[in-house]
Amino acid sequence: MFKAMLAACLMLSGFAAHADLDITVVGGAKRAQPIAVVPFQQGPGQPADVAAIVAADLDRSGQFLALARNDMKGFDPLPTTEAQVDYRTWRALGQEALVIGNVQALPGGGAKAVAELYDVFRTQKILTVEATATRASEWRSMSHKIADQIYEKLTGTRGVFDTRIAYITSTMASGRRQFKLIWADADGENPREIARSFEPLLSPSWSPDGKRIAYVTFEGGRSKIIIQTPATGDYVTFLGEKGINSAPAWTPDGNRLVVTLSFQKNSDLYVIDLASKSRRRLTDSFAIDTSPTVSADGRTVAFLSDRSGSAQVYTMSIDGGDAKRVSFEGRRNEQPRFSPDGKTLALVNYDGSGYRIGLVDVATGALRLVSSGPLDEGPSFAPNSAVVIYTRQGAAGAELATVSTDGSVRQRLRHTGDVREPAWAPFAKP
Repeated sequence: MFKAMLAACLMLSGFAAHADLDITVVGGAKRAQPIAVVPFQQGPGQPADVAAIVAADLDRSGQFLALARNDMKGFDPLPTTEAQVDYRTWRALGQEALVIGNVQALPGGGAKAVAELYDVFRTQKILTVEATATRASEWRSMSHKIADQIYEKLTGTRGVFDTRIAYITSTMASGRRQFKLIWADADGENPREIARSFEPLLSPSWSPDGKRIAYVTFEGGRSKIIIQTPATGDYVTFLGEKGINSAPAWTPDGNRLVVTLSFQKNSDLYVIDLASKSRRRLTDSFAIDTSPTVSADGRTVAFLSDRSGSAQVYTMSIDGGDAKRVSFEGRRNEQPRFSPDGKTLALVNYDGSGYRIGLVDVATGALRLVSSGPLDEGPSFAPNSAVVIYTRQGAAGAELATVSTDGSVRQRLRHTGDVREPAWAPFAKP
């Protein structure tokens, strides 16, 4: 795998996909918490069924088991106010939590939604959530925000339903393979095109504020690093040196990129200031150094190098200095990615029988494998550091998958054909 990466610093093979993702939980938590999300009180013909989206989010997390609406038919009426909540009935149905709510439509297609979360066994309301949409296209986001707050209240972990992912696909167009960089909601809905090209697109990397994305294109026959604002489509060519320009990784302050360049014949890491374009060489060895990732505190860079004779992960200070090898188990370790909280380093571990996603505890160096292989790659953390998205080999080709960092919940994100290089966006900044 590493030799393929050396050719273009990332895998270029076998892309073909449809943008829409169909997410299926294939492994849930040992005990998913039963929760009933009652249809909210809202008018007919509105842009979205808010309660249905909330229920789907919670159910898809694997941490909850949402009660099917067909199993609520005995209620007349279904509760929409606290006074209508009959705890004994919901307890008899085996539910531990209950969500009710209402949606008020606003002028211009907007809305205000209010949801209430009840602890069925303690017979008390434990959360009231309000979320708004200013236009019809924001109703799904409004629903995800409600689900995020319910999820956090019940699990203690911030929800990621109202976040974005990016990934690369390709399709055949006029007898040629056309690559596309897509961004979508975390549930696969609302796919939108960031870029397209008849040359490969690689290495999408979100800025810390979630407003820009850096990626690699081979448009014009040579590699270049592009920085684009998906919301507007505006972009600039950031780098286009002779040789390899690849693997952009943002620093947490959003002011610099760590990239791989080979204009001095060898592939090394450089730290480049976005505003001034001033650059500083970070590595200088006979080896090929690539795939940088920057720690949450901005002090450490982890990267891939073959300086020991095989592909392994190393770390060093972003200010320079000696590199320290941090991967030892298996024959090769590749594609390092720091978690947003800085506590974990994801990588691809090869033990001779398959490629699997591994998680390294930054404090202890201990490695845990959380995927089953045999060809898993491209890990990227969710912004809450609790889930990893990656590529696995499915029956119809490469597909996206997610796994919780404790390994208890796995999902497959199905689609037509192959898809590569997932990148989970950070939480949106106000």
